[in-house]
Amino acid sequence: MQGVGTGSDAADKRVLVLGATNLPYALDNAIRRRFDKRIYIPLPDLPARSHMFKVHLGDTPSTLAGPKDYDALAARTEGFSGSDIAVVVKDVLMEPVRKTQDATHFRSFMPREASGTGVAEGGEMLEACSPGEPGAFAATLAELADRGLAGRVATPSITMRDFEKALLKARPTVSAKDIEVQEKFTSEFGEEGS
Repeated sequence: MQGVGTGSDAADKRVLVLGATNLPYALDNAIRRRFDKRIYIPLPDLPARSHMFKVHLGDTPSTLAGPKDYDALAARTEGFSGSDIAVVVKDVLMEPVRKTQDATHFRSFMPREASGTGVAEGGEMLEACSPGEPGAFAATLAELADRGLAGRVATPSITMRDFEKALLKARPTVSAKDIEVQEKFTSEFGEEGS
């Protein structure tokens, strides 16, 4: 980094070096001096975590009831990093596949109309269900595939229960001691991010 921006070319004068570390005390003081700003970015707060769940879920079909459910998920993930939330959502996104693969019973249903004609496009579909549900018949996904029906199996929507199941196993990757170290470094050498 020595000598950056000293050339006569305009491009040499517009170099931005950005670094990130979870181990600020591992940086030697010569490196620390070369970074004009040392900014501590804390873990996401409740509104940020709520938004992260919404962004990571995207347009995946779900039964979540809007901001109220996203806020409930955020409340259950105090201390989680953005990366931790992404891992939870990735696990949840696999749940419909698991449900379908593990299903022992399916039932027929007519999907809602897609074209406004009153008639569902593609006809009758199949969905995984519990054995006691009306219209349930015993079958596995492999058996449906053998009968040429795998293309008619609908993937279930993600539910709040899927998130609850994933959160039972999920743990934050940042400890209170890690945060303490970051805050100590910030008080000695850095500044708070905003």
